[in-house]
Amino acid sequence: MKIVVLDGYTLNPGDLNWDGLKALGACTIYDRTSLTDDAEIISRIGDAEIVITNKTPLTKKILDACNVKYIGVLATGYNIVDVAAAKEKNIPVTNIPNYSTQATAQSAMALLLEICNHVGHHSQAVHAGRWASSADFCFWDYPLIELAGKTIGIVGYGRIGQTTAKLAQAFGMKVIAFAPSRKVGTHLNDCAFVELDELFKTADVIALHCPLFPSTQGMICKENIAKMKDGVIIINNSRGGLVVEEDLREALDSGKVLAAGVDVASREPINADNPLLGAKNCFITPHISWASKESRERLMTIAVNNLKAWLAGKPANVVNQ
Repeated sequence: MKIVVLDGYTLNPGDLNWDGLKALGACTIYDRTSLTDDAEIISRIGDAEIVITNKTPLTKKILDACNVKYIGVLATGYNIVDVAAAKEKNIPVTNIPNYSTQATAQSAMALLLEICNHVGHHSQAVHAGRWASSADFCFWDYPLIELAGKTIGIVGYGRIGQTTAKLAQAFGMKVIAFAPSRKVGTHLNDCAFVELDELFKTADVIALHCPLFPSTQGMICKENIAKMKDGVIIINNSRGGLVVEEDLREALDSGKVLAAGVDVASREPINADNPLLGAKNCFITPHISWASKESRERLMTIAVNNLKAWLAGKPANVVNQ
């Protein structure tokens, strides 16, 4: 079996290895492949039967031009593959579930703590000599916020939402959550489930940990922001499309939203004219919540095991059955 990895660099920039995959067939690994040049994608797939992709799209046109038997996506989301076309051709498409729960929840709290303590800014200020020249024994440039006693509202209560809740509780926060699968008024692990409007109205911090569906597209919008507390903090390291970025920028600039911490954008890499780049108190990281070495090692292991399972006639994590 010939295996081609179309865009392996993000998963493995050099600190992991591909030995598990190489043991399963003749393996060609590209760091990056064009996201828009169908001819290049088709050429690189060549006669490979197994295609591994992260963000390189596999459209019907590409699948029609190749002899692919298996597609492995190096991510949880698989929208870059035309799964319907793959199903028509009896090509299984597998994904990687549940590999970055701890890292993503940790990243959500890291964004929140940066907003509350401005560690990066104050460290830079010290290195710039401002503490050494200070007339006082300390200084701070922003209000410092204590999380204990505040309410965090978590939208989505899957594995990542639940892990974020535990971390927030460790800081003394009260946790409420909205999840379509949970009955309003019930509790789980000291988390109270509420209607979404109640969460918007009550929470001091809102953390998004839900998938991007038509029902959640643009849920952080002008109308819903108006329901929130003045000075609310919004954290989004789930999907950029959950937020109407122009509306969030307006709320940040007006002070309605005190600060936002985001790890995702509506288009990625982020457009140079993205409204949030010029917003007040907006902390942006480049979609790295998932990218701890430990998470990437788990991702690699699951990707190899997915392929092994298919080769053994017992496919796992197939998204287009």
